[in-house]
Amino acid sequence: MTTLISLIIVLIIVVIASAKYKLHPFISLLLASIVIGFLSGLESTVIIESIEKGFGDTLKSIGLIIVFGAIIGQYLEKSGGTKKIAETLLGMIGEKKSPLVMNLTGFIVSIPVFCDSGFIILSSLNKAISKKTGISLAVLSVALATGLYATHVFVPPTPGPLAAAAALGADIGLVIVLGLVVAIPSALAGLFWAKSFAKKFKIVPDTDEPQNDDRVLPSTPLSFAPVMIPIILIACKSIANYPSTPFGEGIIYKVIDFTGDPFIALFSAVFISFFLKRKRSTSHNSWISDGLKNAGVIILITGAGGAFGNVLRTTDLGEYLGHTLSNWNAGLLLPFMIAALLKTSQGSSTVAIITTAAIVSPLLGPLEMDGETAKALTVLAIGAGAMTVSHINDSYFWVVSQFSNMDTPTALKTHTIATLLQGVFGMIIILLLSLILL
Repeated sequence: MTTLISLIIVLIIVVIASAKYKLHPFISLLLASIVIGFLSGLESTVIIESIEKGFGDTLKSIGLIIVFGAIIGQYLEKSGGTKKIAETLLGMIGEKKSPLVMNLTGFIVSIPVFCDSGFIILSSLNKAISKKTGISLAVLSVALATGLYATHVFVPPTPGPLAAAAALGADIGLVIVLGLVVAIPSALAGLFWAKSFAKKFKIVPDTDEPQNDDRVLPSTPLSFAPVMIPIILIACKSIANYPSTPFGEGIIYKVIDFTGDPFIALFSAVFISFFLKRKRSTSHNSWISDGLKNAGVIILITGAGGAFGNVLRTTDLGEYLGHTLSNWNAGLLLPFMIAALLKTSQGSSTVAIITTAAIVSPLLGPLEMDGETAKALTVLAIGAGAMTVSHINDSYFWVVSQFSNMDTPTALKTHTIATLLQGVFGMIIILLLSLILL
């Protein structure tokens, strides 16, 4: 009980430090690791060893994958690949269904690109479509924002769900497959809100908004390839490792098992993304360096989350909470509620996912949630909580509102409520999947 009270105190400190005093999550998570260690009665040497081991083990498993994802995102952004994806879908589906196009574009783009960056990249296209079709910018913006948000919290190699999968020991391929199953209806729930409610707000794009983009965009197949190929490879590996061995156990299985490893799949996609850069005379170093800079921060936060989780596992908290909460029959609702509380309190979905995964990890065994499918669904339940809700303490809220000419009350009524609907609807889908798969 003492450890549980200590955890609650530490979480309150983390939220206040992040939200009120703007202390970086990397520092606050490491500080939380030390404080919870001492409050739980651990020896100082044990605390230090647990932090170092948790940090190292976490980055050993997913550090390079995060780096590869960040590099791919940079190439898609700087080459115009994201814009090409949007234009391709617009041509296929039609301007009359522009909200669906932007929702689907966001869904695809946010797999390797952070949702904040994806929205900024596509905001000019959003405004151009609004001018051309007369559709309110509020509708298009909420449709795009919710499409981006869905894969941001549900589908690896986005860092949040990737880190949660690593912390819980979940199969990344299975998380991707089930994540897509949950993310699609979650994105469509946001689209529904955009078309049914956000249309009440007539927002016209700035007349002086520059729309010209003189870049020669890459081809459609090349633009989609760095996103889709690694997902397909990782999913194939998961299928190949089913007990029924659908690909046999020979050379085909070995090739699929190797190329479908997340490290190899993402590393291969990095080389594919190199072809997005059209000016062969210039070096790739600057784009790669920008990707490495973007990856650095999230790697450190992820490692700090791993350290926090390992300290918690060293205490008796897991055993205590497991026995206590097993009587509640909360199941998958527990990680959802913890992540939703953290998300609403401190703003960052990624921090909410990583912190919740660290808290939930010791509970998987006592709660009988340690099967492969159960662990994957737990990752998704954490993701659903981490999108509930985006409001004024979330940087993504301000990106969406400022790049869409929305005042704060309008953004709260449109974007914030849309994320609430997404999170709750996503959790309902996860619970339905649990009834079928568990």
